[in-house]
Order: sequence, then structure tokens, then C-alpha cells
Amino acid sequence: MMPQSRRDHLIDTALTLFNREGYHATGIDRILAEAGVAKMTLYNHFKSKNDLILAALRRRDELWMRQFRRNVERRAKTPATRLLAVFDALEDWFQGKDFHGCMFIKAASEYPDLEDPIHAAAAQHHRNIMAYLRALAEAANAKRPARLAREIMLLLEGALAVTQVNGPVGAAREAARVAEVLVAQAVRSDA
Repeated sequence: MMPQSRRDHLIDTALTLFNREGYHATGIDRILAEAGVAKMTLYNHFKSKNDLILAALRRRDELWMRQFRRNVERRAKTPATRLLAVFDALEDWFQGKDFHGCMFIKAASEYPDLEDPIHAAAAQHHRNIMAYLRALAEAANAKRPARLAREIMLLLEGALAVTQVNGPVGAAREAARVAEVLVAQAVRSDA
């Protein structure tokens, strides 16, 4: 295994801190101390803290989407059942020791200007999840795949918000029960 580059180490350190503590609350000096690197190393790789945030969000999106898909696909074999397995994957995430809420929702709230590149990165993550859900709905022959994907996304986000505020209280399982009804209504019997 290749040793991790200093750039990757900075991104991973920043990702961990941003996830746990937020973006504005995490200063550059804290990131440097945790990473054990000098300020010059940071600025050799990133023009600003915002560039580091963007790199961390891109990394998080890539890692989270890969793990989420893998978890969903491991749990269910058909597209229709995978639409429901997304809630099991979500519950796994909620129960994990590294769950501190959604980094992308935090980014969108800390950088509320829709034109801000950080907000745009958060919106892209949302679109990536929607594309995955829509692909599952299309593969399941849902009558209105875009609508079903939006409805499931609303349930996912609602479960996430409840869990972020109240802790792991079973919100994903409750959302899955509602999703069962939506999927049954949307998926043709010949699917």
C-alpha cells in the first residue's frame, strides 16, 4: 500500500474535523495541528480554507456514495427492494460512531448563498443521491421514477434531520415503512 500523500492526509484530517465540528468552527491552525503539518504545506496544496473544504466535500461524496451503494446492493438484489434497502443503509450510518449529521447539510447551512462553491458542492451531493434513487426507480419500472426518487429522498432527508436533532431514534426504519407504500404504489406488478 502506498503511503498517503500530504495532500490526502490534510484532506482526510480536515474531513474528520469538519464532520465532527463544522466548517466555521474548525480553524486552519486546528487542522494543521491535527495533521501535524506546517502552514506552508497547506498552502502548497490549497489556495484557501475554502479550497480545502471543497476537496474534503468531494472526498466525502465519493466515499459516502460508494459505501452507501455497496451497503444497499449487499442488502437487496432487485431495484425495488434496493429502494427500501436505502433506509437500512441509512440506519447503519446513523448507528455508526462517526455519525455527526450530514456534512453536506451543514455545508449548505454554513454557506447559504446558492452561488457559493461550497453550497454548490453540497447541492451536487444531493443530486448524486437523487440520480442513484432515480436509476433504481427506473430499473424497478416505477410509473413515475423521478417522482418516486424525490419522495424517497424527502423521506431520507427527514430521517436524517430527525436523527441529527434527536440521535438514533429509529427514524430510518419509520421512513422505510412509508417508503414501502410509495414503492408498492409506484412499481408496476410486472416489474
